[in-house]
Amino acid sequence: MTDHPAGAYAAPEAEVPDPRGTRWSTRRFSLRGRVTLLAAACVAGAVALVSLCAYLVVRNNLLTQLDDNLLARAQAAANSPQVPTDQLREVPGALLASADLQIGQLNGLTGDLIYPQPGTRPPVGPAEMRVATGVLPQSLRTDATTGMRVVAVPLGHGQAIVLAQSMAPTMRALNQLSVVLFLVGGAGIVVAAGAGTAVARAGLRPVDRLTSAAERVAATGDLRPIPVSGDDELARLTHSFNIMLGTVADSQERQRQLVADAGHELRTPLTSMRTNLELLLSASRPGAPSLPDEDRADIEADIRGQLDELTQLIGDLVELARQDEPREQAERVDLMDVVERALDRARRRAGEIEFEVALQPWVLTGDNSSLERAVLNLLDNAVKFSPQGSRVRVTLRPLGDGTAVVEVADSGPGIAEEDLPKVFDRFYRSSEARTLPGSGLGLAIVKHAAERHGGTVYANRAPEGGALLTIRLPGAPVA
Repeated sequence: MTDHPAGAYAAPEAEVPDPRGTRWSTRRFSLRGRVTLLAAACVAGAVALVSLCAYLVVRNNLLTQLDDNLLARAQAAANSPQVPTDQLREVPGALLASADLQIGQLNGLTGDLIYPQPGTRPPVGPAEMRVATGVLPQSLRTDATTGMRVVAVPLGHGQAIVLAQSMAPTMRALNQLSVVLFLVGGAGIVVAAGAGTAVARAGLRPVDRLTSAAERVAATGDLRPIPVSGDDELARLTHSFNIMLGTVADSQERQRQLVADAGHELRTPLTSMRTNLELLLSASRPGAPSLPDEDRADIEADIRGQLDELTQLIGDLVELARQDEPREQAERVDLMDVVERALDRARRRAGEIEFEVALQPWVLTGDNSSLERAVLNLLDNAVKFSPQGSRVRVTLRPLGDGTAVVEVADSGPGIAEEDLPKVFDRFYRSSEARTLPGSGLGLAIVKHAAERHGGTVYANRAPEGGALLTIRLPGAPVA
């Protein structure tokens, strides 16, 4: 068995396709090139069709005019008086005046052809013999050998007048016409290609701006809008693109603000928890002074409270992030059922606080869970600020303008005038609420849910003296 060099039977390396070749095969022409090519092709087709029709019409007219003129001259020659020739034969006198014709008199019995001397014998064939013998009233043909147009008319007594005229001047004129049409058509195609290029360049300039903007956004994250000019389809496309950029910018700004606010809010409980844990760890080291049981219990209670606060804060952040996601599908929502479910959950943790409820039917399209969370947050907020044994008033009523309101009024101290515009902001907590548990995101979740359903929220003071928080939502009463 013969040894072979290493790698003698190794498989050949796979060829790596050239990306430029692949791109050329998948994207042979740019849109601008396709527009230019389409304009040139359309004009070329139109020019070719018009040129062909014009050539055929002119050719038919010239040949018809040639035939009519030749027949008229043949008839005139046949009707002209006879004159004697040097052979003592009589021929029409018009023969002597036909310098641009080949003319002769054909005898149908003998086949003899008399023509002026000196002169050129006109072509004679079977068609002319049939005219001379009286079989045909006249004949008109093109002689393939000489390229002459030949006409024959009867002269009487078994004879015929034969006239032949060269078609060279007519064909020369037609050839010149074809050259002119070709040159004019070619110039038209070149002009159309140039015009198509100019139109494509001008028309696709907004598309180029959109492409540059998209590339700029992808490369730098710069979401500045694109200048819009005009009111055509491309201008509307640019306007829609600017709206999309604005939406993305708003989303990014909300995300940045949420992260910044969340980091600020998380810093305090994490720092406090770290301090308490370090105290417990220091007290557990060998040789370290032990903590009194009362202090240890206080630290442990603080840690549990901070964990609860972090859990609630993280849950609220997750809820806000989930609400920022686009809804996959909407459903029919019975707002009265939503409020009743939220009331059932709120009553279980309300203690001795009672709820005064007045609900009227109202339906809308939206997300059941999001609206229930928003109403529950209003109820929890009212319970938090209401003293035990007091009453929270809950109302659902239509306003008669295609919207309905969910009002929650508590029996607490109310909201200061300077705090009313800010209570629905993320992480905003009034000075009275800073000592109470909460993440500062509950009312922000309410506002976000209302706006996602095309509604709004606002805060005021209730007639009872407490806070009156309201969600206003579009919809319709139950039919």
